[in-house]
Amino acid sequence: MSMDEGLLDDIIRRLLDARNGRTARQVHLTEAEIRQLCLTSKEVFLGQPNLLELEAPIKICGDIHGQYSDLLRLFEYGGFPPEANYLFLGDYVDRGKQSIETICLLLAYKIKYPENFFLLRGNHECASINRIYGFYDECKRRFNVRLWKVFTDCFNCLPVAALIDEKILCMHGGLSPLLTTWIKYEILLAQWMFLTKAFSVICYGLTLIKILKVGGKMTEASLIPLGLTRSLSFLRR
Repeated sequence: MSMDEGLLDDIIRRLLDARNGRTARQVHLTEAEIRQLCLTSKEVFLGQPNLLELEAPIKICGDIHGQYSDLLRLFEYGGFPPEANYLFLGDYVDRGKQSIETICLLLAYKIKYPENFFLLRGNHECASINRIYGFYDECKRRFNVRLWKVFTDCFNCLPVAALIDEKILCMHGGLSPLLTTWIKYEILLAQWMFLTKAFSVICYGLTLIKILKVGGKMTEASLIPLGLTRSLSFLRR
């Protein structure tokens, strides 16, 4: 699903016009515009690997948590895209008062600059978490629950790790002690299994991929029944 470039630029302009001193005012976006941001960015995420292989220079940014004025200030200091390349490590929503503006600007930049602007998934990009810590309530108050579900579908497609210059491994949480070998080309992450209780490889702080162990080790037999279409690529290493 492509997005009209004129509309995308207008959305970015409106979001950036919210700058107002120390605080950012609420931005009026229609439900249809936000839905299109989610659906278009979802296709971009699905077209890129779960383990991003990136090159320096790139600016790495931590949690934003709905603090939209802080996000705008970050861009003022670091340079607005495409002046600088960015990698965000997750947790864009919850806690702050402007999660919708925050995630919409990030998704808009991802669509506009897909090869220069990257977003990883944090544990708050999960329905079971942001249902409790504020994002659900903000979507319900300003729009409706259906839009929150659209965001959830988009979040389910976010990558969860990035490797910069084959040296720096970035993710929201950390490495499980179960991950004992270096997987260079692909970390298989079953996004749709995010809420299951199977065995987790990257479970510290993110609990994203669930891989069952058979006989004490990962095997093809343990992965294929889970319907994981990209499993064999990382078993080769």
